Amino acid sequence: MYSILCLALLIVGCKAEPDNSANELFAKNSETALQSMLDWESETPDYSIYADNAVAYNTYFGAENDSTMIQSEEAKARDKSMLSKYDFKLLTNPPVFLPGVNADTKLPDGSVRYYGAWEVTLPATDSTEAKSGVIRLYESFDFDTDGKIAVQQGYGDYSGLMMYLNQ
Repeated sequence: MYSILCLALLIVGCKAEPDNSANELFAKNSETALQSMLDWESETPDYSIYADNAVAYNTYFGAENDSTMIQSEEAKARDKSMLSKYDFKLLTNPPVFLPGVNADTKLPDGSVRYYGAWEVTLPATDSTEAKSGVIRLYESFDFDTDGKIAVQQGYGDYSGLMMYLNQ
């Protein structure tokens, strides 16, 4: 009888530690996602935090291609053009990050989801006043095994914001 009780206590007492690796990975990857945002805000994108084959899904209306290679010269030139024309300010600071899940298993996988708001400003010129608009975004970041951003996609009314700023 006592041996059964001792065995039961041993089994209950030897519970395995919960696997916290997805939460740790999420925390690490959240720092990388935040760095991407802060780099954009400071107009100094650091492409080294992206995988060589990283893609950004084109979620805006009328996109000719479903995705863009982030490391391509074309994408970098487009980023440079956007940053030279507009000023970006992260309004949701600190950003709200949530853990993402694997689409197949529905288990946390270290990916990062973000909800927030940005103020985008078209600076004044000699003939125009500055004009600003706020865009609310949902954005997701998936990472490769080296901790680099492999997939980035954002959802917000980009077309509406650009029409407003440039009218």
